[in-house]
Amino acid sequence: MRAGRSAPIRAPSRRALLVALAGVAASPGALARRGYPQRPITLVVPFASGGIADLTARVVARTMGSALGQPIVIDNRPGAGGIVATQAVVRAAPDGYTALLLSNANAISASLFRRLPFDVTRDLAPVGTLGFFDLVLCVDRNSPLRTLPDLLAHARAHPGKLTIGTIAIGSTQHLAAELFQSRAGIDAVIVPYKGTPAVLGALRGGEIDLAFEILGPALPQIAGGALRPLAVSAARRNRVLPTTPTVQEAGVTGYDVASWNALAVPAGTPQPVVVRLNAAIRDALAVPAVAQRLLEMGVRPQAGTPIELETLLASEIRRWRAVIVAAGITPQ
Repeated sequence: MRAGRSAPIRAPSRRALLVALAGVAASPGALARRGYPQRPITLVVPFASGGIADLTARVVARTMGSALGQPIVIDNRPGAGGIVATQAVVRAAPDGYTALLLSNANAISASLFRRLPFDVTRDLAPVGTLGFFDLVLCVDRNSPLRTLPDLLAHARAHPGKLTIGTIAIGSTQHLAAELFQSRAGIDAVIVPYKGTPAVLGALRGGEIDLAFEILGPALPQIAGGALRPLAVSAARRNRVLPTTPTVQEAGVTGYDVASWNALAVPAGTPQPVVVRLNAAIRDALAVPAVAQRLLEMGVRPQAGTPIELETLLASEIRRWRAVIVAAGITPQ
């Protein structure tokens, strides 16, 4: 090559052009611009099939799929405090075709485990809430404790004697009972069981005085008269149990606990995709049949913006971290 002359610029080969174009076409931004969705969406649920969270996901996802024009397939991956399911979504392509059923269990796990393979606030993009579900404080129908003030008076007169049943240590129910004990200023014994049937069975069998459980699973026995609800955990009365007071109304100021479900996608998912999914949630919850079905399960349908969900998650992480520390629970 002669001095002073630059090397000729070679045109890219046909193969190189095809590879480059394929990369651009497959990028999340390109997928969003082409029109989303173009194939089924997978919703990873960190709970077993048949539970309240799973049923909520299925009811909402079915109608969301109709609005989106593509089915939403439920992929149940229970266990390990939601770590398995969350990790699967965090590792997925940020293209809107893999979503997570986010819940307050994710907020609890942030402090319940010493180390997680992800940061739930950094590695996920919030989409929006689906619904909130209250806990119910109930006793056996033959219990002499007729109201929550009765129970509190009994607990204060007999420190360390009141027994409260919940599911496993670190669950929403267990931590809600710990928070109740602290806010009410009582000394009770919290007894963990493997699952909801065991808790309700122990209550009916006289093994425990009080049960903390998600309202939905307890509703059939409440409706049948086997259990008596003393209060619901949220700040407002539940439409399913309009005559049952809240814990605050019954005398425990500042107590407001509700479990919740929401949708999140991998961080980096294009904003148009997040907006599309959020709109589908809103459309689904606006369908009267969907809202009614959720209410029948004890779930309060409530859509929200991605920013509202981000704020909720951060707030819940702070709240449950304080409860875990106060209860002396050692991170796993």
